[in-house]
Amino acid sequence: MATSPPLSQAVGYGVVIGLGFLFALGMILTTYVLKRYQNEVQTSEMFATAGRTVKSGLVSSAVVSSWTWAATLLQSSGVAYRYGVSGPFWYASGATVQILLFATLAIELKRKAPNAHTFLEVIRARYGVYTHIVYIVFGLMTNILVTAMLLTGGSAVVTSLTGMPTAAACFLLPVGVVLYTVFGGIKATFFDRLRSYFYDLLVQAAQNHPVDGNEGSSYLTMRSKEGAIFFVINIVGNFGTVFMDNGYYNKAIAASPVHALPGYVMGGLSWFAIPWLAATTMGLSALALETNPVFPTFPDRMPDADVTAGLVLPNTAIALLGKGGAAATLLLIFMAVTSASSAEYIAVSSIFTYDIYKTYFEPTASGRKLVYMAHTSVVVYAILLAGFSTALYYIGISMGYLYLMMGVIISSAVLPAALTLLWSDQNIVAATLSPILGLVCSLIAWLVTAKKQHGDLSVASTGSNNPMLAGNVVALLSPLIFVPVLTFAFGRQKYDFVSMAMIRLGDDSDVAAAARVDLELIPGAADVSDAELLAEKTKLRRASLIAKTMTGVLTLALLVLWPMPLYGTGYIFSKKFFTGWVSVGIIWLFCSSFCVGLYPLFEGRHSIAHTFKGIVKDLTGKGKPPIQGRMSVVDAEKYSQDGKSSQDHGISTKEDIKQAEAVAEAVETSGNANVKY
Repeated sequence: MATSPPLSQAVGYGVVIGLGFLFALGMILTTYVLKRYQNEVQTSEMFATAGRTVKSGLVSSAVVSSWTWAATLLQSSGVAYRYGVSGPFWYASGATVQILLFATLAIELKRKAPNAHTFLEVIRARYGVYTHIVYIVFGLMTNILVTAMLLTGGSAVVTSLTGMPTAAACFLLPVGVVLYTVFGGIKATFFDRLRSYFYDLLVQAAQNHPVDGNEGSSYLTMRSKEGAIFFVINIVGNFGTVFMDNGYYNKAIAASPVHALPGYVMGGLSWFAIPWLAATTMGLSALALETNPVFPTFPDRMPDADVTAGLVLPNTAIALLGKGGAAATLLLIFMAVTSASSAEYIAVSSIFTYDIYKTYFEPTASGRKLVYMAHTSVVVYAILLAGFSTALYYIGISMGYLYLMMGVIISSAVLPAALTLLWSDQNIVAATLSPILGLVCSLIAWLVTAKKQHGDLSVASTGSNNPMLAGNVVALLSPLIFVPVLTFAFGRQKYDFVSMAMIRLGDDSDVAAAARVDLELIPGAADVSDAELLAEKTKLRRASLIAKTMTGVLTLALLVLWPMPLYGTGYIFSKKFFTGWVSVGIIWLFCSSFCVGLYPLFEGRHSIAHTFKGIVKDLTGKGKPPIQGRMSVVDAEKYSQDGKSSQDHGISTKEDIKQAEAVAEAVETSGNANVKY
C-alpha cells in the first residue's frame, strides 16, 4: 500500500543541501585552524596521507566512519527482517573479520613500502605497468560499486522519507561531500517490560509468517539456511571491498607506524556493534510492529523490493517515533553516506593523482599540481557517479542487489593483491592473470546458476541468493588454483621487496613556500634520522607478529567459536537469552562509542589544548603561539616580503630556531612535540 512521505520535500532539500554546506564550512574552518596553529598545510602528501602521523584513536574512528555505509544500517536491518536474529550477526561478523585481518596487511604495507601513497604504487613497484593497470581497473571498480551503493541506498531513503525525486537525491547528496572532501582530505525497568512484550511479538510473527529454512520456522534462532547463504556472500564481498578499496590502504598509510595495528583492531571491533545492534533492534522491530496500524505499510507486509532497497529501518523508525523517527533516520543516513562517500572520493583521487596522472602523464609534477589534480578528480568522479547511480535507479538496480553482487566483480583480486605483500614467490603472470581469470569464472558461475535455476536472466533471477553465492565463492576461491599453478608454471619470482622501499614522497616544497610555512614543520614532512627508522622497523616487526596472532584469534572467535555452537544446536532463543543477547549489544555499543568518540579526543588532548590557547591569544591580541613541530634550520629570510620580518608571516627566525634546537636537545621529539621558545 502506497503511503505519503512523513516529511516534506523542503526538509529533504534542507538536510541534503543545507547540512552538506554546513559540514563543508566546518571543514574549511578546521583546515584554517590546523594550518595556523598546527602547521598542517594542505600539501599533496597531507591531502592523501594526513602526513602519516594519525594516531590509533583517530584511525579507529576513520575505519568506523568509512565502513559504516548506508548498507550497514539498511541492508543489515533487511536481513534481520528476512532471517531473524541470525541476519544481524552474520552481517556484522562477516564484515568485521576483514577489517581485523587487514590490520596484518596494513603493518606489512608500513614495513615494506613506508612512502607509498596508494597500494597500487606497490603493485607497480613489484610487477610493472601491465599488472598495475589491471589493479587500477579492479580498484576503481571497487570504488564505483561502493559509491553507487551509498548513493542508491541513501537516495532511496531520502525519497521514501521526504518525497524528494531519487535523481535529485543522487546528484545533491555528493555536493556537500565534495566540498567537505576537497577542503578536509583524509582527516532498565522500562526495558524489562518492553523486551518481554517484544519477544512475544516475534514469536507471534513466526506463527503468522514462518521462515522457511529456519529452525522451528522461528526468527529467534541462529540456524537459518538463507541466513547462512547470506553469511558466505557477505564474507566474500566484503573481502573485496576492504582488500581492494584503496581507501583502507590510505588509512593504513596515514597511520603512525605504531598506531596502525591498534587502530584497525579497535575500529573493527567497534564497528561490529553497529550493524549487530541496529539491525537486531530495528529489523526485528519491523517484524513485531508490522501488524500494528502505526506501521507505514499496515495491513500489508513490506514488499520485497522495499526490503531490498533498504526501507526496513526508516519504516520502523516512523512506526516507533513518527515524524521524529523519520527526521532522525534522514540525518543518520545522510551522515553515513557523507562519511563513507568522502573516503571513496579520497581513494579515487589518490589513484587518479598518483597512479595515473603522476605515473603516466607528469612524473615530475609539483605538489601544487598534484593537489589541483586531486581536487579536480574528486569533483569529476562525484558527477560521474551521481549520473551512474541515477541510471541504476531507473533500470531497477537497488542497494541490496549491488551489495550482493560486489564480490562477484572484485573478489578475484583479493588473494593475489594480498600475496603481493605477503609472498615473495608470486610472479607477474600469476599476479596479472589470476584476477582476470577469476572474474571470468565468477561471471560464468553467477549467470549460469541464475539461468539454470530461474530459466531467464533478469534482475530478480540474478539477484537471488544461490546465483550470487556461486559467483561470490568462485571469485574468491578460484585464485587459490590460478596463483600457485601460474607461479610454479612460469617460475617463482623470489622478490626482495627493495623496489617497494624505493617509492618516494611527493615534493611539496612549492606548496609549503606558498603557504609561508617551513616544510619541516608540517606534520610528517620532516626528515627522519637513521636511528628513528631503525626503531620504527623494530616496532613494525613486533607489530606484524602481534597482528597475525591477534587477528587470527579474533577471526576464529567471531566466525566459529561464538556463532557455530548456536547454529549447530539449532537453539531457539528463550526470553532470558534474548534479553542477554540484546544487552551485550548495548554494552558493546557504548564501548564502541568510547573508542571512536572519546578516545581520539583524549589522544589529541595536547594538540587540542595548544590550538585553543592559540585561538585565545589571537582573540586577545597576544599574537600567534609558539609553533608546534620539529624545529630545523630554514632560510627564513627567503619568505620575507615587503620589508616585513619572517615572524610577520608565521616563520621562525634563525635566532628562534637556534633557541628551539637547544631545547630540542633536552627532549625526545617524534615529529609533533611541543617546543616552546
